[in-house]
Amino acid sequence: MRTILTCAALALALGSAPAFAQSGEITIWSWNVAASSLKATIEGFNKQFPDIKVTVQDLGNQPTYDKSIAGCAAGGEGLPDIVTIENGEAENYWSQFPDCFVDLHTLGYAAEDQAKFPDFKRTELEVEDKAYSMPWDSGPVAMFYRRDFYEEAGVDPTSIKTWDDFIVAGKKIQDANPGVTMTNADFNGDSEFFRMIANEQGCAYFAADGQSIIVNQPACVASMTKIKEMKDAGIISSADWSTKITNNTAGKVASQMYGGWYEGTIRTESPDGSGKWGVYLMPSLTADGPRAANLGGSSLAITSVSNNKEAAYAYLKYSLATNEGQIAMLKGFGLVPSLISALDDPYVSEGQPYWGGQAVWKDILGTLPKVVPSRGTPFQSDAEIIVRSVQTKYLGGGYPDAKAALDDAANQIASATGLPIEE
Repeated sequence: MRTILTCAALALALGSAPAFAQSGEITIWSWNVAASSLKATIEGFNKQFPDIKVTVQDLGNQPTYDKSIAGCAAGGEGLPDIVTIENGEAENYWSQFPDCFVDLHTLGYAAEDQAKFPDFKRTELEVEDKAYSMPWDSGPVAMFYRRDFYEEAGVDPTSIKTWDDFIVAGKKIQDANPGVTMTNADFNGDSEFFRMIANEQGCAYFAADGQSIIVNQPACVASMTKIKEMKDAGIISSADWSTKITNNTAGKVASQMYGGWYEGTIRTESPDGSGKWGVYLMPSLTADGPRAANLGGSSLAITSVSNNKEAAYAYLKYSLATNEGQIAMLKGFGLVPSLISALDDPYVSEGQPYWGGQAVWKDILGTLPKVVPSRGTPFQSDAEIIVRSVQTKYLGGGYPDAKAALDDAANQIASATGLPIEE
């Protein structure tokens, strides 16, 4: 009787999780630290729902996308109960396969539940009156840096306000620390650095309404120009995801710029770096310019073929819509909460031992209100492939300037999508 009452009380506390969603098995597809953080919530979830077995499968980022898209195309064949979906790719799913995922409203996801999350996180997850996915984490950008390398060069990170400051500091740091590169970027397989700086400057591939192409607007051109200046200055080298982790651990890089979720990657993959790392705001193009951007962030969606939709929804409500679930993932693996109430949790203001006692979450999350929303649209993948190719050619000297490069990118995206280029 006590167990029944406890579960019923939790169902009321969580909103409208159905009373019969107290048993069954659910499987989730995810990747890397995201998968690890989901596993960290299972113990707390099972204290409330002991008869729901949760299995998290770490497929890797691209395989999760590829397999879930393929599953949707096959009418849901082979899909798990829950799929992790990145915000930037979300509209690819809804536009192609609107019946592949459950409208969460049918499971009790009400307006008051939606209001617990910021609008910029919900924009790509909701279509008209349907909510296909629940917001999970966000990616407020920060510069993660090695305190010892900066100190050896006499560089105070608080003095780095602009990207030009970053270039000057990078040269000093590399001179003072032989074998160390100021920062890494995946120039061969991603446009991450460009997207972060462009978002900081209020530019993206597409306009906010998703109806036109703006990648060749002045703010994007200035962002791409600055990246080439950094590369030409020798303070930024190309490295993919795994190579960056290797460089972090081996002490071959002084800084890494990423979304806040990278905190967990550094802390868990490079444990010997405890006390050596710190965080500061990303630089801007001008001394008084914006210093906030978002990179990444995901959501959880329930597949239409799930045989345990109510149990899956109960898990979503616990892991994503309670402070307990969100803070467990933040503590364990640095997954940044999207749940507004979680940002006021005392843990956010605590100094973190790995980061030399710095209250890194207070600094990182403090930028969230300043982030300019960036719309992915159903054409994000098409645009990304084009921009990556243009970026590689531009950085190799294949265009006279960034404007010519991004004009080419805009024209290619227009041909691929049918969207107009904004004048």
